[in-house]
Amino acid sequence: MISHGKGVYLYDQDGNRYIDGSSGAITVGIGHGVEEIIDVMTEQAKQVSFVYRSQFTSEPAEKLAKKLSDITQGDLNWTFFVNSGTEATETAMKLAIQHYQEKGMKGKNKILSRWMSYHGITIGALSMSGHPLRRQRFVPILEDYPSVSPPYCYRCPFNLEHPSCDLACASELETAIDRIGPEHIAAFIAEPIIGAAGGAIVPSKGYYQRIKAICEKYDILLIADEVMTGLGRTGKMFAMEHWGVQPDIVTLGKGLTSGYTPMAAMIASDRVMEPIMQGSKLVMSGHTFSANPLSAAVSLAVIEYVEKHNLVQAAEEKGNYLLNKLQGLKEKFPFIGDVRGKGLLIGIEFIHGIKSSSFIQKVMSKGLLLYPSVAGKNGKEDSAFMIAPPLTITYGEMDELLQILTDGLKELEMEQSHLTFTAKGETV
Repeated sequence: MISHGKGVYLYDQDGNRYIDGSSGAITVGIGHGVEEIIDVMTEQAKQVSFVYRSQFTSEPAEKLAKKLSDITQGDLNWTFFVNSGTEATETAMKLAIQHYQEKGMKGKNKILSRWMSYHGITIGALSMSGHPLRRQRFVPILEDYPSVSPPYCYRCPFNLEHPSCDLACASELETAIDRIGPEHIAAFIAEPIIGAAGGAIVPSKGYYQRIKAICEKYDILLIADEVMTGLGRTGKMFAMEHWGVQPDIVTLGKGLTSGYTPMAAMIASDRVMEPIMQGSKLVMSGHTFSANPLSAAVSLAVIEYVEKHNLVQAAEEKGNYLLNKLQGLKEKFPFIGDVRGKGLLIGIEFIHGIKSSSFIQKVMSKGLLLYPSVAGKNGKEDSAFMIAPPLTITYGEMDELLQILTDGLKELEMEQSHLTFTAKGETV
């Protein structure tokens, strides 16, 4: 049972200390126990903690919406606040469909997505998710949305190599659109960097530029699920900035409040909102706690903290350091198949047959918390995990993290000493 947290560390009630190498669920971007944020929470709670959104707006919510408009790309100016990343992606789905309804194109109501993706756990969000293990219990009641392969170079679904592949994984979207018919498709949703369903899979150069061009060709909206990657995590304020592509809709969560309170957001462009504002003037979504003033105040304070302490640049620099060190471990331990990521969102995938879940438990007992993810061509293998500490982690703390990780890998190496490996690193 947890006792308390401070900085990059968590402490349980037995006095054990853990490096939060996963920021909880890739959430606590600025670390635990930050007094500046606690002070903002206290001051806002003294004024008002809750108002119902259909009765009142609040100064924190309005300021936060303006701030998000200022820091996002292009004309992403319209924000709808919800409580979780799942709600944000489901709201994005509904808004995309409503966009076309208000234009009189009521047949465009299908959302395309990728296998090896995760967009949330409600029925709508799970329908968009290509996460076989999380879908399997509910397949009979889910929509059939995942339709294209992931940009998974380590285990290419086409058995090709970049760049000779000519981005077949991106071009597959056009094939899917042609098969289904663009007149039925409202949007394509993607995580800029695949998280829990793949372990920080980063697309090759040019991938999102082609995806965006395909979406524009067929009048299909592009939704970027930045719930895990947004707010500096990857070394850019938003991960899509790495590819210079502006989505039509963005979803945020997790790092938006750094876990201090629940809060998430869907942000839409002027283009998406124009037919709605000329028509019904109403986004058909909403939750009791939407635009909660306490959470809005915290979110604004977190973003200002990120900016004040240059944590976006810090994530890039520290991520480069950590990635380089982890690449060195890959050379040392043949059962590490791949190391990938951007900023402080880094994935490690073991070769086939080596379970990541048992390794995560092993290093947890040593004082390091990691985030589990599935991988493999079928998206079901227990073989990957992510390292994503708070952006405030110091180089000394990263070295401590690396030492615990190395000790765990040495133990795993001894346990696997009876195995031999092929030239490609697979077990024999």
